Formats: sequence, structure tokens, C-alpha cells
Amino acid sequence: MNDIKTIIDPVFGFINVPRGLLLQIVKHPLMQRLSRIKQLGMASVVYPGAQHTRFQHSLGAFHLMSEAIKVLSQKGIFIFDSEAEAVQAAILMHDIGHGPFSHVLENTLIHGISHEEISLMMMDKMNKEMGGELTLAIKIFRDEYPKRFLHQLISSQLDMDRLDYLRRDSFFTGVTEGNIGSARIIKMLNVVDDQLVIDYKGIYSIENYLTSRRLMYWQVYLHKTTVACEKVLVNALLRAKKLASEGVELFASPALHYFLYNDVDAAHFHTDSEALKHYVDLDDNDIWSAVKVWKDSDDKVLALLSNDLIERRPFRVEIHDEEVSDERIAELRKELAEHFGITPEDAWFLISLNTIQKDMYDIHDDHISILNKDNTLKDIAEASEILNVELLSKKIRKYYLCYQRM
Repeated sequence: MNDIKTIIDPVFGFINVPRGLLLQIVKHPLMQRLSRIKQLGMASVVYPGAQHTRFQHSLGAFHLMSEAIKVLSQKGIFIFDSEAEAVQAAILMHDIGHGPFSHVLENTLIHGISHEEISLMMMDKMNKEMGGELTLAIKIFRDEYPKRFLHQLISSQLDMDRLDYLRRDSFFTGVTEGNIGSARIIKMLNVVDDQLVIDYKGIYSIENYLTSRRLMYWQVYLHKTTVACEKVLVNALLRAKKLASEGVELFASPALHYFLYNDVDAAHFHTDSEALKHYVDLDDNDIWSAVKVWKDSDDKVLALLSNDLIERRPFRVEIHDEEVSDERIAELRKELAEHFGITPEDAWFLISLNTIQKDMYDIHDDHISILNKDNTLKDIAEASEILNVELLSKKIRKYYLCYQRM
């Protein structure tokens, strides 16, 4: 029997998954759940092609990890077969705890627990089912394994997660400026003193990578219409949660119902097995099914927000360089309340104020080192002739005021 399962991927072509532990992970229901969660949440409102899933992304990151292990091994970096399999398993599962619509659930239906923590809970669950075969993968994922560069392949400035999602998201959105040379970057990977570095010949690929990442964040991930649509969804869920707390019975799948009618935080996840069970059952379909019914709700605010989502009517967005004044928000609240015939308190659900900050590269954080011909190391910000360290590290802060169209 063929010992490899081949999957055809639109971005990388053939992805080979060895039969055994890795194929078991791919076929596991917790992994398959990711095929029902879109990678880019509401971005398809702006980029209709962005219909790809977290499952596709996980497979792509796995493929790049396999390539990275080959390259490093060829350069004399010793990686045991068990370590290679474990780091491949870890990257396959790195997004397993994601909820519907990316980060929308965090601080709306659940609070005090991140998707990374939920990922670890799911990995532990799978590890028990698989008789402890994922123990090493979980150690590497947690950064508790002596070879730290293996963890960096999963989570760092040069991890396989980023290399896949930038390339994949660029491909499916059609934003060609974000298309990075992932194969070239991987070919240039090396390890010095247990740290991932880039060979000096790869400096131009890294310059392109950092520039592309900045473009993708402001053009796709933080596109004002994408942000505005996400805020409509967040406010619809917050409104539904408020109505549920007041005893209003709303249509919801059993999984969504659990999160609407319970105050779910980290402690809840650790003490009530139902929390993880229902979270596992939750995907994009639960949210859309509810929204389609809520558009006819007796509650004016919930119906309005749900119709906004169904009819692709995002909030209006104002982008400011400085914080929006309390007077402006109070005036807007009053206008919305009068226009829609609701109380000023309920008008809060028609407004969203957000501070969005993104720096392209932080030299003091997990930096990128270039390995020179003479085996000395230099940070990319110093080694590059075209990248200005001050410009690279500059934190760009924008204030998004989103509100219901009148």
C-alpha cells in the first residue's frame, strides 16, 4: 500500500501526507472542523475569492514545514525523525482551536481565554485518544523542548504559519502585492546557536516578505470594509447575548445556544466539559444560520444588524489619526437613537470604536537575523540597504469609528 496520501492544493500543488500519525491528524474530526471555518472571516465581502478555509491553510503550513525540515537537514542541522514528525504534527494542529470568523468570538461569546489555549485543550484531548503520540508535538508547540528552533518554525517572525497565510491569502484575494517567495525563504533558512536565521543570499526575499506583510495587513486584514463588517457581526452577537441574558429566547443551534446563554470564560472551559464539546461543534454555519433567522427578530436592533450582514451593508467607517472625542460619540449616539427610534443605550450596539495598531517589524521582539559570509549575524534592519529601521519599527496607530448607516 502507498505510504503517502497526496492532496492537491491550488497554491502549492501536490501536498504529501505520510500515512500514520500525520494522516490520522488530518482525518481527525477536530481538524476536519476547520474546513467549515473560513480563513479570512468577513474579508470575502471585499475580496469575493477569499473563500478558503483554516483547514486548507493548515495543510499549506504543514507542506512548508516539510520543506523546511528537508532544507535544514541538508544543511547539516540534525533533526531526528521523531522530531520532524512532531513539528509537522504541531503545525498541522496550530490553528485547531480557532472559532468561527477568526477572532470574532473572543470577547463576544467567550472571554478570558484565547484560541491558542483552546488549541492546546484540543491537542490534549487528541493526545489522550492517540495514546500519548502527540506528547512531543505539544512540547514543541508550547516551546518546552530543548531545540528552540523547532518552535520557531511554528511561531516566530519566520514561521511556516505566516509564510503560508501570506502566500495563500494573496492568492485567493487576488492582492498580488502580498505574494511572497516562500520557497526561496525556506531555501535560505539556517540555524545558529539554536536560533532560526536567514543566509545572506536571502536578504532580498526577506525585504520583500516584510513589505508584503505590511501591504497585506492594511490592504486585506485591516481593510476598512472588512473591519466594518466584522464589527456588525460582533455587535449582532453582543446584542443577542444581551437579549439572552434578559431571558429572551432566540433561535440558535445547540452549540451557539450554549455560548449565548452561559457566561463562558477560561474557568468555564476547565470545569465544564460541555464548554469544549459545544465549542468543537461551533463553526461559521452556526452563526450564519442564526443571523438568517435573527433578521426577522422582534428586536429592532438585532434585526437591523442581522439584515446588514445578509444584505452586505457594512457600518460606515471613519478613520482618524487621533482619538475620537466623547462629544462626537455622544452626538452620533443621539442621531442613531432618533433615526431608528431606539433608546440611546441601545444605540451603543450600532457603534464600534476601535484602535488598530500594527508595526511592520519590531527589532526588540522576535527579530530576523541574517547570517553573513563570515558567519557573523546581523539584524535585517541593519543588514538591509533599503529597509529603514525607524520606518520598519514605526507603530502605525489608526482609530476606526464604525457606525450604522442612516
